[in-house]
Amino acid sequence: MSISRPLHVALVGAGPAGTYAADILAGSGLDVRIDLLERLPAPFGLVRYGVAPDHPRIKGIIRALEKVLARGDVRLLGNVHVGEDVSVERLTELYDVVIMSTGADADIPLPIPGVDLPGVHGAADFVSWYDGHPDVPRTWPLKAREIAVLGVGNVALDVARILAKHPKDLLSTEVPANVVAGLEGSPVTDVHIFGRRGPAQVKFTPLELRELAKVPDVDLVVYEDDFQFDEGSEEAIRSSNQVKQVVGTLTDLAMRDPEELTASRRIHLHLFHSPAEILGTQEDGVQAIRTERTELQGDGTVRGTGEYVDTPVQAVYRAVGYYSAPVDGLPFDFTGGVIPNTEGRILGDDGEYLPGLFATGWIKRGPVGLIGSTKSDAQQTISHVLADVEAGLLGQGEEPGGREALTAELTAAGVPWTNWEGWETLDAFERDLGAKDEFPRERVKVVSREAMTAISTGQEPGALH
Repeated sequence: MSISRPLHVALVGAGPAGTYAADILAGSGLDVRIDLLERLPAPFGLVRYGVAPDHPRIKGIIRALEKVLARGDVRLLGNVHVGEDVSVERLTELYDVVIMSTGADADIPLPIPGVDLPGVHGAADFVSWYDGHPDVPRTWPLKAREIAVLGVGNVALDVARILAKHPKDLLSTEVPANVVAGLEGSPVTDVHIFGRRGPAQVKFTPLELRELAKVPDVDLVVYEDDFQFDEGSEEAIRSSNQVKQVVGTLTDLAMRDPEELTASRRIHLHLFHSPAEILGTQEDGVQAIRTERTELQGDGTVRGTGEYVDTPVQAVYRAVGYYSAPVDGLPFDFTGGVIPNTEGRILGDDGEYLPGLFATGWIKRGPVGLIGSTKSDAQQTISHVLADVEAGLLGQGEEPGGREALTAELTAAGVPWTNWEGWETLDAFERDLGAKDEFPRERVKVVSREAMTAISTGQEPGALH
């Protein structure tokens, strides 16, 4: 069944998941009006605010997303917080279809004793700080000489690298000035990364590992005692070229002559160490991390050995995974950290499909997979949108108010919403800051939400950080 009028669609979240879904829907051949709503004044989600600034390859992803939004058939509506500035219920009245693509930007809880001590931080919060996210504090407590990072994924390596790197080596990136100033005061000498399993089970990529090993005046220390392999490990090495590369690089690092390690700062990679307790007091903060040595069981999994090791540290960063935030007005699975859904169709508390409500990206499937997974995931969700249109379940009856009604309501409520042209203005402003900086670079991020919004709407920005 075809529809006789345009289908009005609101996508909530302008990161890769929302942008790819919008692109797929725009190219479906359906007469559709797509609005991409974003809580921040700038688009691109975790690509802008979740990747370390010294990763230049991420610019390629941003360029691909920019091409979609610059075409004009997907309309960006920024600085709009769904659940606060407009309710999900109201969006369902203004649009035929609402697709949630809000991602995951919080830390998974780590249930071990001492996790509430002063000096214990979530990696996601630290990433948001060094990436200039407008909704986190402008300063960060960088007083520790020895630091623990729990987790062996790419985010853990990013956090360790930024903590250990000399600030002068970040001045060629888009890192904000307040972040450089904060890092310059850090007394750090040693960062300890802890992973529960072994070399064949780490989650970081060969590229991330090679980058970590090349940080100027920072030695990457890998320990021979942390090399165990079972049949599960050997199978992982045989079946994955990525695992083979990681294990090969780690082996080479472990075999280096200790006399080669002469840098002023060190990153230590400890494998087969399961975090058991963070030691310290509420008065003095973190004093050490206690880990239990683990051993392989034959299938690549590990068990505790009962042997415990205490490593002196004064700060701990949890980098064990991301977690999505609930959205007011929608059901939420707190165990899985997702909106309950079947292949993107959002389910109510009774388990029945809520017509016109969909999800895509990490809020749909959890924080797993890379950009390729996000595209295929969006394709699955949009296929169900199109199927429901074809079945006559969507796009029937009187045409809803859509963007025009929504922007009128936001303006009346005093919400300073932004658009794609506003982002282009902010983008040019940041690039100009970079060109005029003492250390010229492609851009310097504006951090203050108020300044971002003012620049995007043609007003005087005031303080930028």
